[in-house]
Amino acid sequence: NETDQLALLKFRESISTDPYGIFLSWNNSAHFCNWHGIICNPTLQRVTELNLLGYKLKGTISPHVGNLSYMRSLDLGNNSFYGKIPQELGQLSRLQILYVDNNTLVGKIPTNLASCTRLKVLDLGGNNLIGKIPMKFGSLQKLQQLVLSKNRLIGGIPSFIGNFSSLTDLWVGDNNLEGHIPQEMCSLKSLTNVYVSNNKLSGTFPSCLYNMSSLSLISATNNQFNGSLPPNMFYTLPNLQELYIGGNQISGPIPPSITNASILTELDIGGNHFMGQVPRLGKLQDLQYLSLTFNNLGDNSSNDLEFLESLTNCSKLQILVISYNNFGGHLPNSLGNLSTQLSELYLGGNQISGEIPEELGNLLIGLILLTMENNNIGGIIPTTFGMFQKMQLLDLSANKLLGEIGAFVGNLSQLFYLAMGANMFERNIPPSIGNCQMLQYLNLSQNNLIGTIPIEIFNLSSLTNSLDLSQNSLSGSILEEVGNLKNLNWLGMYENHLSGDIPGTIGECIMLEYLYLDGNSLQGNIPSSLASLKSLRYLDLSRNRLSGSIPNVLQNIFVLEYLNVSFNMLDGDVPTEGVFRNASTFVVTGNNKLCGGISELHLPPCPVIQGKKLAKHHKFRLIAVMVSVVAFLLILLIILTIYWMRRSKKASLDSPTFDLLAKVSYQSLHNGTDGFSTANLIGSGNFSSVYKGTLELENNVVAIKVLNLKRKGAHKSFIAECNALKNIKHRNLVQILTCCSSTDYKGQEFKALIFEYMKNGSLEQWLHPRALSQEHLRALNLDQRLNIMIDIASALNYLHHECEQSVVHCDLKPSNVLLDDDMIAHVSDFGIARLISTINGTTSKKTSTIGIKGTVGYAPPEYGVGSEVSTYGDVYSFGIILLEMLTGRRPTDEMFEDGQNIHNFVAISFPDNLLQILDPRLIPTNEATLEGNNWKKCLISLFRIGLACSMESPKERMDMVDLTRELNQIRKAFLVEKCKIAIEISDRNRFVTNCD
Repeated sequence: NETDQLALLKFRESISTDPYGIFLSWNNSAHFCNWHGIICNPTLQRVTELNLLGYKLKGTISPHVGNLSYMRSLDLGNNSFYGKIPQELGQLSRLQILYVDNNTLVGKIPTNLASCTRLKVLDLGGNNLIGKIPMKFGSLQKLQQLVLSKNRLIGGIPSFIGNFSSLTDLWVGDNNLEGHIPQEMCSLKSLTNVYVSNNKLSGTFPSCLYNMSSLSLISATNNQFNGSLPPNMFYTLPNLQELYIGGNQISGPIPPSITNASILTELDIGGNHFMGQVPRLGKLQDLQYLSLTFNNLGDNSSNDLEFLESLTNCSKLQILVISYNNFGGHLPNSLGNLSTQLSELYLGGNQISGEIPEELGNLLIGLILLTMENNNIGGIIPTTFGMFQKMQLLDLSANKLLGEIGAFVGNLSQLFYLAMGANMFERNIPPSIGNCQMLQYLNLSQNNLIGTIPIEIFNLSSLTNSLDLSQNSLSGSILEEVGNLKNLNWLGMYENHLSGDIPGTIGECIMLEYLYLDGNSLQGNIPSSLASLKSLRYLDLSRNRLSGSIPNVLQNIFVLEYLNVSFNMLDGDVPTEGVFRNASTFVVTGNNKLCGGISELHLPPCPVIQGKKLAKHHKFRLIAVMVSVVAFLLILLIILTIYWMRRSKKASLDSPTFDLLAKVSYQSLHNGTDGFSTANLIGSGNFSSVYKGTLELENNVVAIKVLNLKRKGAHKSFIAECNALKNIKHRNLVQILTCCSSTDYKGQEFKALIFEYMKNGSLEQWLHPRALSQEHLRALNLDQRLNIMIDIASALNYLHHECEQSVVHCDLKPSNVLLDDDMIAHVSDFGIARLISTINGTTSKKTSTIGIKGTVGYAPPEYGVGSEVSTYGDVYSFGIILLEMLTGRRPTDEMFEDGQNIHNFVAISFPDNLLQILDPRLIPTNEATLEGNNWKKCLISLFRIGLACSMESPKERMDMVDLTRELNQIRKAFLVEKCKIAIEISDRNRFVTNCD
């Protein structure tokens, strides 16, 4: 049929991206009924079904589809279609099934769809549709499934919904719908699933709703429903399996009829105003998830927790949440008899007293999360806690626990969150805590702990969120190893008995935003290394015995919001820039020898005599320096003249940079690589090859970069890399160890650089494994990718803003990002780098190498038209890498043609349809994670930064200082989300309990 064939060809023309090659079969070599995704009526040879589900197609939906007049089923779900839904679909009078869900469609719902009166399934969910549900839809009386969720619809649920007598599924959640649930819904005798969560619906549930015996699922979380539940509702809902009404304003008692809801599997009533006692739920033997959190249940009496004993009959229970109510009494011993499948137990925020029953250790098989915070629990921690080897989150804070923190903590090797603060623990901190190598959050504050801080804590490089040891009686000094906490965000040791100097290594904790050391007996000077903490926002060193002056470099921490150095023994001039400009942002009282500063401090001026002496001293120094400089210049001029005369016949490309590095011989490198064997070749580029090898008398493995001096520009590349690396050192830059400038066994010139060997290869190899067998082994999760992003940004921030001369890398790409044993990223390959120095406001560029800077796809567009290199060029490259890490697509992917690029590819789907372009390896298997708002915010923030960095105009791109700060804030939010992942439990936006 020519009509159908033409319509299909027009449909194909509207598709711009076909990553799986679906349309390769859509050609004249075969009848269109044999094309991929097409099913025809065998007699009439007319298209009856078009199924292109989940092929990542991108384009618009052609209005010519409306000419496929025999179409019964159209499935375009889970793609990247954009634009509006064409009104011409209303011409498909035979259409029974329509799926266009999970795309990026916009505009209003076409009213012409009301003409498809045979429709049984209509799924428009997961798009960006706006407006109201069309009134004309009342004619779709054969509808069985109506899915409009996850759009931006407004208005209310229309009363004509009662016309859909065959409706089994109604999904209108995740919109902006308002008003009441219409009474007419109660006439839908076949209704099985109702999903209206995450809207602005209000009022009470229609009483007739509780008489709809067909209902299996009711999800109405996060609305504004009120009223109470009828006592007998579970008698009239015999098929109800899932009930989610958390996050509303429903009050009254839990209906007593719930004891007969024998097939109920999931119940979420959290975040309401329920009160009274919890009925015994032992008959709910299929119950898997129970959340009662954030209500007013219980009356702080001894029998409040009796219902827990009945739950021992619920052998399938996996998650139990009773936190933040008014439960009193003791934890029953029967708690240890709960389901062996129990993985998460939330008891925090109640009035529970007594001791922790030892029987709780019976849950060791599967328990990964246990929270008891903010109760009145006393006694000691049972030794059985050492058996919770799968435990990831343990919160016992704000109770009355006694004794010592046992060495059992070291057995909990999977912990990433440990909170035991605000108790009455005594004795020393157990060194075994160093076994918890995944720990990111540790709070032992507000106890009676004594002794020194174990070195094992400072060796927990995994600590990224918080380390709080404050308000104890800890003594001794702060060890130099504190510098190992390079990724820590919050450090508190205030109000202890710590003494000695503040170690200068604390400046290596480059991610610190909050540092509290006040209320101790610390001595010595304030270390100038604190100026290295470029993200520091709050610094409190008050109430110590610090002496000397306030370092001027502190005024260079541009994000510092609060500084307190009061009540020490400081002297000298108070700085006046940075945080010291505003008297409300810093405190210096209680230091009687301070002078100067801004006028609001009312400090005495610094002595004039001292100033005159200093001026006189500086004058003599200036004269001496000037004489020395003149003499030096004369000597240098003579030397240069002699040198130039000797070298006038032959210019050399050799750089004096080589003399600054200890050299190794060619023979040593030849032996260490088995004669530069191809078996040891680990990479190659335009100007060099990289070999894995060892140096003589050394056992460590190194990477040896051998220059191909036959290539034009290789000498300059060698010089550029030496000049760039000789004076810079940063944890996220590859470290040059030595070099070789010699001749090989054939008498030919030989040059090589020797670097630290990175065991985990390059970021390129992780993002794009060459072999399918490596896909699983080289799968970076979002946490690792975020850390790598921050590592790269930290390196660039150092190169651009913290070096004596700014360094522009010029060739940033995944293959030049290497990963060490701990998956810490190191930027490498400075072969075309440039040094930029600013003198009297004029910027000069040094170390020019070859032609266009960078690699296609990663080089900024301005380099291609001859613009000078700049730090914003590196920012562009970083933005492209960030987008590549999130999408899993190279910027040179074949799909990016005809003016398309990875920036535009992301921009079209930003921010509402990012899951369509997200690297599939980043999509979590945990549905609670997938639906988590903070997880989505993290992704949106990262994509936003990638887009902002890869703007075409350099002036519109971000600066590395702001970029690094924002990435660290995103990581902080992401760590909070990891905590919430352990607490979040539903794929339908259930109410979250506590996450400190």
